[in-house]
Amino acid sequence: MAQTRKDLRGRVLRKGESQRRSDGRYVYTYTDPLGRRKYVYAQDLVALREKEAQLMKDQMDGLDIYVAGKATVNFVFDRYMSLKNNLKPTTKSNYLYMYDRFIRDTFGKRNIAEIKYSDVVQFYNHLTKKQELKINTLENIHTLLHPTFQLAVRDDIIRKNPTDGVMAELKKNLGMKTGVRHALTIPQQRAFMEYIATHPIYFHWWPIFTIFLGTGCRIGEVLGLRWEDIDYEKRVISINHNLTYYPVGEDRASENHISTPKTEAGMRTIPMLDTVKDAFEMIWEEQKENGWTDAEIDGMTGFVFCNRYGNIMNAQSVNRAIKRISSAYNATEEIEAKKEHREPVLLPDFSAHSLRHTFCTRLCERETNLKIIQSIMGHKDIQTTMDIYAEATEEKKQETFERLAATMDVF
Repeated sequence: MAQTRKDLRGRVLRKGESQRRSDGRYVYTYTDPLGRRKYVYAQDLVALREKEAQLMKDQMDGLDIYVAGKATVNFVFDRYMSLKNNLKPTTKSNYLYMYDRFIRDTFGKRNIAEIKYSDVVQFYNHLTKKQELKINTLENIHTLLHPTFQLAVRDDIIRKNPTDGVMAELKKNLGMKTGVRHALTIPQQRAFMEYIATHPIYFHWWPIFTIFLGTGCRIGEVLGLRWEDIDYEKRVISINHNLTYYPVGEDRASENHISTPKTEAGMRTIPMLDTVKDAFEMIWEEQKENGWTDAEIDGMTGFVFCNRYGNIMNAQSVNRAIKRISSAYNATEEIEAKKEHREPVLLPDFSAHSLRHTFCTRLCERETNLKIIQSIMGHKDIQTTMDIYAEATEEKKQETFERLAATMDVF
């Protein structure tokens, strides 16, 4: 009969348990899933058996203790990205940029099994308070971390996703709301375009901004337009590809590439307004006089928009131009308004995408058929169209009641 092992106090020890005589610590010996001998230590028998119970629960759940103890957030994120074979190159590049900039060298180095809900909250608080990230940027980071932890759950590395509910809690506690892109008002839109049209330096930007505000296209859709995409006879513009500019290769140098539209709904034709047609004709005459661009990107040629060096424009140059023009206009407008004793019509801080939102708002103010608006804008989700429509009609509702008040004399 096998001899029963006991601790120094005479208590019977279970299989794998022992007590060291040198310091009195209790030890539990077991074999991990890789066949390696492992040890669990505790100061007393009760604590040791609690650890044994946890270990047994882990084994029953099918957790790989070795991986749970060693895998970092970076390891799991890289694994997650390796499985995303359907990502567009631009999307993948943006994901890697965001992760490398905000996560990899800090939070990403932590063992994923040790991260709790409160750790994620603290990390997000750090990003918002110390690095002063906006809520939209934080949500982009969350869209990377949440599926990373979810993969760890599915791979049986952890039991629960510690990022679940973090964003909702953060917004509630800090009173944060997702940033909303607001359209330019009609006076702002008119002021912006009139300033460009009459300015001795910025006038050459008038055609492209006219096309932005007259089509509602995304910036990559506009910059990727070719002359063959423009049908003067049918007076339509074919949107069938995007021009993208993103880092590639080991050196992460940025290059221009052609990709399909953001969604299937992005493949569309847009009717051509008279003013937009005039803008295209101005660019045609200018290139006819100065020379056509010979740029070729992924087999495509004949691009409409190029800079003074004959190179294809990129989104950064367009957005920088908007900032320069807006800043110059606001400085002039403040002086003129003071001279004329009126309130200045100032331009907000906005980007090329705001011009798309502005076009959509003007369209919503004049069109009630949401499906037509959705088709023109290339929105995949009708909810996106409805949100913009609701904002646009809310302003119009106030204007309607003001006109009603001015004409009703029955009170």
